[in-house]
Amino acid sequence: MYLSYPVRMPANTSAEIGIRDLRAKLSDVVNDTAVYGQITYVTSRGRRVAAIVPVPDAEAIEEKKKPGGDSPPA
Repeated sequence: MYLSYPVRMPANTSAEIGIRDLRAKLSDVVNDTAVYGQITYVTSRGRRVAAIVPVPDAEAIEEKKKPGGDSPPA
């Protein structure tokens, strides 16, 4: 059966990848994020410096950061 929209599966786990490895595997990492909802932490010298997250998660974070984002609508 063909679905005309991407099927988002739950993430198994999060992952970590060094920034050098990310350059070579970026398309795979982005695909895993979009399709499976996987969160990938980007590391530099063993320290987490960024994260690649699914769009719905990023939008939810942005919404919470807006003034009044945590409060329910009046």
